[in-house]
Amino acid sequence: MDKTLITVEVSVKADLEKVWKCWTNPADIMAWNHASDDWHCPAAVNNLKAGGSFNYRMAAKDGSFAFDFEGIYDQVIPHHLITYTLLDGRKVRIEFSEEGAVTDVKESFEAESENPAEMQQMGWQMILNNFKAHTEKQASS
Repeated sequence: MDKTLITVEVSVKADLEKVWKCWTNPADIMAWNHASDDWHCPAAVNNLKAGGSFNYRMAAKDGSFAFDFEGIYDQVIPHHLITYTLLDGRKVRIEFSEEGAVTDVKESFEAESENPAEMQQMGWQMILNNFKAHTEKQASS
């Protein structure tokens, strides 16, 4: 069975160096990595290298539910490309490209089978929108 590939994108008003830092630094990840205001990312571990692993704790702020979002990096080309495999075997690809004062982030991932593709796309896009807001705030301070 072919896997459904979903792509989300955002244009960030910040240079590539700042975008890369905010995407990969655990303290920044904990600030932006949530789909809605009633969720948060209370812990993030990131060993950003091919063969390295990451683990982001995703939790409802009311304590009702939590899970670990984790995987192994397949490829890391600083400031350009990150690919990884989630523990359930799904593949993710993130591309970074800078044009002037804007950096585009394009994230493609294989959908899981438990939730509708539209819901997954919306959730990942909301996280990416939070990333944009956080990074632009960091860039302007």
